[in-house]
Amino acid sequence: MRVRLEDVARKAGVSPKTVSRVLNDEANVSESTRQRVRAAMEAMDYRPLPSARSLAGNRSFVVAMLYDNNDNPASTYLAEIQDGVLEACDEHRYSMMVRPLRMRGDEFVRRLDALISDHHPEGVVLTPPITDYEPLLRRLKERNLPYASVSPLQHDGAIGVAMDEQEAARAIVGHLLQLGHRRIAHVVGIADHGASRWRLAGYREAIADAGIGEDPALVVQGAFTFSSGVAAAHELFALKERPTAVFAANDDMATGVMWAAGEYGMKVPHDLSVCGFDDSPLACQLWPALTTVRQPSREMGKIAAQQLLNVLRGQGGGRLVQIPFALQIRESTAAAP
Repeated sequence: MRVRLEDVARKAGVSPKTVSRVLNDEANVSESTRQRVRAAMEAMDYRPLPSARSLAGNRSFVVAMLYDNNDNPASTYLAEIQDGVLEACDEHRYSMMVRPLRMRGDEFVRRLDALISDHHPEGVVLTPPITDYEPLLRRLKERNLPYASVSPLQHDGAIGVAMDEQEAARAIVGHLLQLGHRRIAHVVGIADHGASRWRLAGYREAIADAGIGEDPALVVQGAFTFSSGVAAAHELFALKERPTAVFAANDDMATGVMWAAGEYGMKVPHDLSVCGFDDSPLACQLWPALTTVRQPSREMGKIAAQQLLNVLRGQGGGRLVQIPFALQIRESTAAAP
């Protein structure tokens, strides 16, 4: 027979109302009582009906993760963030929904309002580049809907998670400089993406610190996709004086650069060193394995969702958590030829 809320209350030695308060994450329950009720739930394998929980508290217990589907829809970066958000939601018995919102569409606000009216999310997690899209942020504030951001450009007052991507880019270009490379190219990500700006800035800082004048021909626009990495590499390899190393703003584009190098009969890293950013699963599936920056996307998604859930559960105002980066030095980089 299905375990009832009253059964849990008897086992925990509390009232059914107290069990309900624990289920709804209400603040007016002592921590010892909360732990005792949760232990009883676990021991009895109690699974409340989501619909009953929502009706009892007049809440949806839904978190929405929003992304821009003009960005790379197959991105492992987005998939890993989604896994992290889902993990945090599962821990606190919230449901998660994932929805694309195209920033450039004229009906953007209407689609956002429809999402809120139809599904009643209690809060949203924003992913780049919509983390900084002003019409979206303005509308969320007008609707009084809490949100947390992954890698927002503006840190003041932000809730969510961020990494110093500019310093990370500077460090990985510094690695190439230590290997003796002086003609280092950079494949830039999507133009309006905060990550693109930070990684380009880090590249420029490292070049300037080494006393090397920037060659505009070595900075080529990409779009965070494999095909844009291939196209950027073709442009770089057509130069009279080719680069000896390429830093691509993500692993997908770095993979495209390596593929194009094979087309040109170039061996990585003997003829060309290549590095990326993100440390996606692809980075270790290539040969040679890709030197890159580890950005813990899954962890970042989880942290952003946890900060949002802190707000929704009355556990504090939420904050912007800064996490460290790590260089992953692998076989795709070597001493300059």
